[in-house]
Parts: sequence; structure tokens; C-alpha cells
Amino acid sequence: MKLSHAVLASALFISACSDAPQTPLTVDTLQQAAPPPSMVEKPDFGSYQMVDEKKKAFVDFMKPGINYINGLIENARTRLVELEKGKTPTTEDKAFIARVAELFNLTLPEAGADQKWYQEALKRVDVIPTDLVLTQAAKESGWGTSRFAREGNNYFGQWCYTSGCGMVPSARSQGKTHEVAVFKDTYQSIRAYFLNVNRNKAYAPLRDIRAELRKSGEPVTGVALANGLKSYSERGQAYVDEVQSMIRYNQNYWSQG
Repeated sequence: MKLSHAVLASALFISACSDAPQTPLTVDTLQQAAPPPSMVEKPDFGSYQMVDEKKKAFVDFMKPGINYINGLIENARTRLVELEKGKTPTTEDKAFIARVAELFNLTLPEAGADQKWYQEALKRVDVIPTDLVLTQAAKESGWGTSRFAREGNNYFGQWCYTSGCGMVPSARSQGKTHEVAVFKDTYQSIRAYFLNVNRNKAYAPLRDIRAELRKSGEPVTGVALANGLKSYSERGQAYVDEVQSMIRYNQNYWSQG
């Protein structure tokens, strides 16, 4: 799955989007957040002999970070909704809007955010169902056992394109230059995944599906949003079908905890 250099370089995503309206937006508040305490020590998933135990351990490890980021995004989304409804923006609100525009590749009109801008922002600043995130992490990392997950904290198959930016895959085709991105910790891999899916033009279909579900008052489910992930893999629809099958088959694990 392709990951642009801009996504990797964005260390401000969650902090910028989660500032409460009354909190000044300063350089200090834009630093990377630390992973939840339960994510500090990474389990050796390959050591589990029982598949059931490995899956439970994987979900227990990954889920706190996913839930934390979704909570931060919900806070940011709430703030955007209030502004869209006509709340007069404060200086801090304007700084928040500018940061959202920058991080989500949304050109801000010279006169400031208008209804069209808010509508697109709300398409991007939205949660991703936990079961979908966990499924893709499990699928792309072999339930945490792949070399890229173990050595590079990469659970979602993210690529980067600058020489030395990551790990060179052994199966890389001749003439290809991509590497598999390396992250400081698992939490940063999750953050990069959220930002990539929520702003990369390749996943606009997922965001359109999510917006339509919101508009119609229907549940935003992982199975539904997976239909917008054909570009996540060169396998296209076959990849989508496998993700949806994994969501359904492992639902008892996704819902634990």
C-alpha cells in the first residue's frame, strides 16, 4: 500500500486535530502524542502456539491505540461540526482550521472556511471502524508476525519512496524503488494509516461511502467501508473480498475488550 512522503513526515496529525476549542494551538501542543501505556511493550506474536491466543493478544495490543486515535478524531470532528453550523471562529479555531487544511490537503479559501470546505473536511476528519483497522493490520502483518511488523513496526504495509526511508522488500520487482516504511513504534504506524486512508485520493471512495452512510443515518461499518479500498492492493476487488471475509470471520476477536 503506497504511503506518500508527506504522510510519513506529518508528525502533527492527531495533536492538531484534537485540541479542544479553548486550548491555544501552539508549537508545543502539536508534538507527537505518546502511545497508550499498554502499547509500549510489543508482544512476540510468533511465540504463540495457539492461534486463538495469538489473535487475542494481537487485538489486546492494537486496540487501545486504534480507539485512542478514533477518540481524538471524534473530538476534532465535533469541533468542525460546531464551526460548520455557524460558530464564530476564535483565533484558536482559525489556527485549528488552518492545520486541518494543511494536514488533509484541503485548500483553504482566501476568505476562510466556507460550507464547501467544511463538507470536504468532514469527509476526511472521521473515524475508521475498529474492526476494519484491526483486520487490515492483521492481514498486512500476518497477525504481527511479519518481518516488517517485528523490525519496522509497520502493520499496514505502508510504503515510502525516499532511499533509506525504510526496509527494502526482498520480493521488490526490478526497477521498483519503494521501501517498506519503518516507524518508531506501533502507535506511529496506526497514526500514519489513519492519515493515509482519511486523505489519500486513492481512498476517496471509502470516504464517499462513509459520508453517504452518515447522511442516511446508517451505521458506519468496516464491511461497508472496505468497498472503498480497491486501491489498497494491486489485487483490487479480491483484496476487498478477503478483508470483508476476515472482518466477519473474526468478529468475536474484534469485539473483545
